[in-house]
Amino acid sequence: AFALNTAARCLHQGGVICYPTEAVFGLGCDPLDEVSVHTLLAIKKRPVHKGLLLIAAHLEHIEPWVVLTSAQRKALQHNWPAATSYLIQARPDVPVWIRGQHTKVGVRITRHARARALCEAFGGPLVSTSANLSGQPPVRTALQAQRQFGNSVDMIVPGECDLNSKPSTIIDLDSGAIVRA
Repeated sequence: AFALNTAARCLHQGGVICYPTEAVFGLGCDPLDEVSVHTLLAIKKRPVHKGLLLIAAHLEHIEPWVVLTSAQRKALQHNWPAATSYLIQARPDVPVWIRGQHTKVGVRITRHARARALCEAFGGPLVSTSANLSGQPPVRTALQAQRQFGNSVDMIVPGECDLNSKPSTIIDLDSGAIVRA
């Protein structure tokens, strides 16, 4: 609990953290903090136009970011939490530093207990992009995270990933098309 409260405080103060998710460590920050998001993108060497994924503990955390029909909401409540992310129509006020050049935003209600607890401690969704330099394989342990990112992140949250899992499947909610298997 101490590490999660420390991480939540770090996020609220504009920090960038590295934390375990289902299959890989993620780089995260407060999605509403433009400076933090640009710092994260610089650390990862990822262009802003690609957009970023958000994770949360509850659908209610995601709803301010997306436009959902009642049928879509019901389907998501049935399918989550899971290691499945969905591209969902972004609300008009979703910042460009989150959605990039897209009209949709990637979101996931994580099933990873530590990542869920981190979202709970923070009180909302987090940016969640794989912890790796663009083009490199994602880190899967806290030690790998320390080696790759060292002091460039404000905190590495201890925890485990499921080393037998692969990064989340991404599905376009409107079309059902699998964007990443």
